[in-house]
Amino acid sequence: MVRPLGELPAEDALAKKDLVQVSGEVTKILGGGKYQIKLDNGHLITAQLSGRMRRFHIRVIQGDRVQCGVSPYDPTHGFITYREPPGGRPASNS
Repeated sequence: MVRPLGELPAEDALAKKDLVQVSGEVTKILGGGKYQIKLDNGHLITAQLSGRMRRFHIRVIQGDRVQCGVSPYDPTHGFITYREPPGGRPASNS
């Protein structure tokens, strides 16, 4: 069976929400709204702010701990989806 170009069946398609979530630290601020992130596993990736972080003007500076969504197709590029507060995440009271 031949499919039209660019068309995938629903079970084969990956959505934006199917990104792999990884944690790391901002090591360098690059131009154009891009950041160099050193992941906890030692890899370096280039990431940019996700849409919501841009929309609400969340600032990210060198040394911040962040969570990134990385595509399984291109593991060298990602989106910063969360900036952890200084001192780490607050402990839950449960």
